[in-house]
Parts: sequence; structure tokens; C-alpha cells
Amino acid sequence: MSQFEHLRHKDGSPLTRTRELVVACAPMRSNVNISSVARTASACAVERLILTGNATLISKIARDGADELKVSIHRSLAPALRKLRSGGYRLVGLEQTTHSKSMHDYTFSRRTVLVVGNERTGLTEDILKNLDDVVEIPVYGLPHSFNVATAASMAMYEYCRQFPSG
Repeated sequence: MSQFEHLRHKDGSPLTRTRELVVACAPMRSNVNISSVARTASACAVERLILTGNATLISKIARDGADELKVSIHRSLAPALRKLRSGGYRLVGLEQTTHSKSMHDYTFSRRTVLVVGNERTGLTEDILKNLDDVVEIPVYGLPHSFNVATAASMAMYEYCRQFPSG
């Protein structure tokens, strides 16, 4: 007999405080990517998800948690980012840039907005100029970057690893 017993839909790890992570997405082309980012955000107890452009979120993120995630849709991203910065958040882009830091070496601030770019164009210049930091995820093969939803999930998980109790 195995020493492991499968536990389906085990309760989430308890948080001692509200997670102060906001995920902000540039206009995306795929509702599948948006829904994937939303599901991970919900599983990570992200404070809020900001979508822009013509984003639509598939109504059911998962069996549970869809009602827990606060989602707002804005016409453009820059004004929302400026408002969050004035509220004490550090704006961190997820992108490959000239001065981006490896996520392996980056320490998130507790109050962070993770800014995720478009699947093809990434983060535009008008968004990059608003950011405090830019992190990138090292890639070891081809293609030279991860899918946007995968990269966002990896970054959210790293934030949660650094702040496991909220």
C-alpha cells in the first residue's frame, strides 16, 4: 500500500494577512491567456486583477475562487498604474529589457503590481516608462520567452514563495 493518499481540492494554505499583490495586464489577444492568468491569480490569493482594452474574462475561473478575485477592466493601463503607485505600490514589469533583473535574484516588495504585457508586443514604451523595476524569467531553450500566462504564473508563484503567509 502507498504511503500517499490523494487529496483532491485540499483547502488552501492559510494567510496571516491579505496578500498585497495586484496583477495588471496590458491588452491581450487571447481570452484563454486572460483566463489562465485569472485562475492563477485566484489560486495565489492575489488582491486584484486589472485587465485593459477589450478584455473579457471567461466567467468560471475554477470550481471555487472566481468570486474571491476582484477584477476591473480599464480602457488603458498607464492611468491605473499611476494611481496604484500613488497608493504605495511598486510597479514591476515582467519583460525582457536592457536593465531587467533575473527573477532568480529579484526581491519583491510586499506591495507590488505585477505588470504583464501583450502576447506579441510585450510591454510598450509608454508602460515601461511608468515602471519601478523590470524582471525577466531566464529561458534556457527555444523559443526565447515563455507564454504570457505561463510567465505571469511563474512570477505570481515567486511572489508567493517570498511572502508565503501573505
